[in-house]
Amino acid sequence: MKKIPAYYLFALVVFMALNACRKAETNPEIQAESAKLFNINDVPEIKLQFSLAEWNRLLANYDLNPKNETNVVSKFTYTLNGKNTNLDSIGVKLRGNSSRRRPEGSFGQTHNTVNPEWNHCHFGLDFTKYKSGRYFSGLDKMILKWFKDDANYVREIYCYDLFKRYGVWTAPRASYTKLSIYVEGDSKPAYYGVYSMIEQIDSYFIAYREKLWGPGVGNLWKCTYNLNGPADLVSIKDMGVEDVKLDPSKSKYFTYDLKTNKSQLETAKTELSAFITNLNTKTGADFEQWIAQKMDVDLFLKTYAVNVLVGMWDDYWGNGNNYYLYFSPNGKVYFIPYDYDNTLGTSLSSFYFNTGTQDLLNWGKMRESPLITKILQIEKYRNKYKSYITELASPGKNLFNAESSMSRIVQWQNMISPYVANDTGEDMNIQDLPASWGTESYYRLLSGNDAAGQNGPANYFKTRIKNIPWLN
Repeated sequence: MKKIPAYYLFALVVFMALNACRKAETNPEIQAESAKLFNINDVPEIKLQFSLAEWNRLLANYDLNPKNETNVVSKFTYTLNGKNTNLDSIGVKLRGNSSRRRPEGSFGQTHNTVNPEWNHCHFGLDFTKYKSGRYFSGLDKMILKWFKDDANYVREIYCYDLFKRYGVWTAPRASYTKLSIYVEGDSKPAYYGVYSMIEQIDSYFIAYREKLWGPGVGNLWKCTYNLNGPADLVSIKDMGVEDVKLDPSKSKYFTYDLKTNKSQLETAKTELSAFITNLNTKTGADFEQWIAQKMDVDLFLKTYAVNVLVGMWDDYWGNGNNYYLYFSPNGKVYFIPYDYDNTLGTSLSSFYFNTGTQDLLNWGKMRESPLITKILQIEKYRNKYKSYITELASPGKNLFNAESSMSRIVQWQNMISPYVANDTGEDMNIQDLPASWGTESYYRLLSGNDAAGQNGPANYFKTRIKNIPWLN
């Protein structure tokens, strides 16, 4: 009998594993379970349990390279309504850009079993890292974020909920959770408080939405502003697969970072390059016909209507940052929004603009943002964009209008307030304040007038709606 080459067997095993994962991702029962996970009216609890060695490795890895993407091993327990789901050997890593922090102590310190100094930080969970094909509620990964500079404990939750309410199905799902950390040998777990639980944008994210953008996994690009410049879709540059090592000198970062089909990088680069070229060179009727075929323009405009109303300045239009592009096998390109912690009145007008009063048709960098600015130059699309903003702000809709928005926020805050105080000693109270570093310190979410700080505190929702010119 002829011996089967080892590389063929390896490829077959990988194919079978991926196929098994795909069946799990698209299974209706698992998809229903995934939908229940992000129930905004629940506050489940997540406990991460580390051996002393693995926790100290997490700390040491941060010291070697704060941006490292290296996982350590943890046990995972999810508790809701008295029912536990337990998983062993999941991967845990630290997350965040400027917000990334050491979860305990200071540089060089190991775990202090007597008087630990816990620090709020973001975590990434990987359920398949050490056990291929395993998932949790239809997910292979999950993001846990603390409410950095968000005394209201609501900004990112509010934005993702608004996307969902308005039918922008390309946005991640999010809800609240309580988080505890237990290190082997401690007398009790450390309670980290209330966190946001956010869907990871990856192949599982794609599969969950396959009824909307079709089966198969196309090329997914994470687009960010980095040392190589903004992801402005103006020039063809800096495309690759990010590789972050414990040795920073060996790490590779890209403005356009391919997240799927990594073995087919050159093909994916050709596809993205063609999109950027056509976006910048096509004009007039030629551009209008091309963009209608290449994108779901209505969905993109609905996304941006939400973006500008919630005051998202650290995005594609404002800063060439924080979005994904998904090239679906159906031939269309989808814009995926993410990272909404700096919204709802938190902004830097000295560097960007006042998000409560900025012109909604002239939001950010016009010449450096051809995807949105060229679409809005087409009258029918500009009118649709304005109609979506009008609909979102309408008093008759349970969307962005001030009364509905404040009611939802109060409901959420009442739900989580018993669980906010935590063992880090940080963010111990819910307060109606924007981030301390913002230049519009007068914005409030639950009080204030619509005068944008001229006569005391200004309500962000009322101010933003008052500054929609075609409504006032």
